[in-house]
Amino acid sequence: MQASANRLAGYANGLQSLAADDRLRRLSPRSGLDFSSNDYLGLAQAPRIKRAVAAAMEAGTPVGAGGSRLLRGNCEEHERLEAEAARFFGADSALFFGSGYMANFAVLTTLPQRDDLLVLDALVHASTHEGARAGRAETCQFAHNDPEAAEDRILAWRRDGGVGRPWIVVESLYSMDGDIAPLDELIAVADRHDAFLLIDEAHATGVYGMQGRGLAAAYEGRDSIVIVHTCGKALGAAGALVTASRVLREVLINRCRPFIFATAPSPLMAVAVSEALAILQDEPERQQRLTQLVAFAHREIVARFGKNWSSSQIIPYIVGDNARAMHLASALQQRGFDIRGIRPPTVPAGTARLRLSLTLNVDEAAITALLDALAELDEEPRWRSAS
Repeated sequence: MQASANRLAGYANGLQSLAADDRLRRLSPRSGLDFSSNDYLGLAQAPRIKRAVAAAMEAGTPVGAGGSRLLRGNCEEHERLEAEAARFFGADSALFFGSGYMANFAVLTTLPQRDDLLVLDALVHASTHEGARAGRAETCQFAHNDPEAAEDRILAWRRDGGVGRPWIVVESLYSMDGDIAPLDELIAVADRHDAFLLIDEAHATGVYGMQGRGLAAAYEGRDSIVIVHTCGKALGAAGALVTASRVLREVLINRCRPFIFATAPSPLMAVAVSEALAILQDEPERQQRLTQLVAFAHREIVARFGKNWSSSQIIPYIVGDNARAMHLASALQQRGFDIRGIRPPTVPAGTARLRLSLTLNVDEAAITALLDALAELDEEPRWRSAS
């Protein structure tokens, strides 16, 4: 027993260090008004999606795929979804993965080659950083949302003898700051250097663009563009669709280990995503209502705090100190708001925050009540924001 305790001592000490820095995480149940989920259009509980999945089960669609896509796990539901998604997004082709994390990891460990350069925006998703580290290409970062800095990295790499192809990797809408990437300028940089551009649309799909096609909708179909559309946020389901040229799709099918060796996503989830795409087309009022709700929240924030904190449905309230952020989140939870504190390493050190997420699961009255509570707490010195 003593030997077992010694084996675990290093792990226990690591947890104690996290706790001392107010970064120890725990699972907690859903409770209160939803200001923390990514269910932006309220589709996670949509009756249409429930009925579509129930009908598919009744018709014999299996819960599990039973194997990888290259074995018996390739189901007609997967192929139907991919064809529908390619048409919907205006892409040459689409490939369905089990999660957004897996999609980013899969693309970055497969498509960039050994002599290539990965140029990552400093604030891209953790899955992107992990894929870059695990891949074969050289990797560097550039200052957030700064196309000139990205270009400088490419030029320096070329001067140092870089001979492959650059890959610029960004999010269209950043998950913790709620700001939007300068896609036009980034594509211009990519074109000047014959580079690929990987755009993660996780928080934009369903929310922006005509019928929710995303912020990068105008660029779909270009052979230099690869886009990840996460299905577990505004689409209310799970998984992710990678849209790309047919050539790159075939490379992923033949070379991508996370695709080849993973059990295929549930066919029922493919049905759910297909129905979500249909809802985007049939019910544009969802997107319109969210746009109105976001505009209302931004006006109310300016009225109470004197400035806006975001240009999107993701609104960061920067606190700075880890402990203060968590105590403030707890105080709001006690008042009936599901608000979560975000700490490093999810965000840079010294920028612990509350991430306020606006969805159709709340209304204007709930937003008003939340901002009133936050303004009241903001008046107390112990909660005062460092921003």
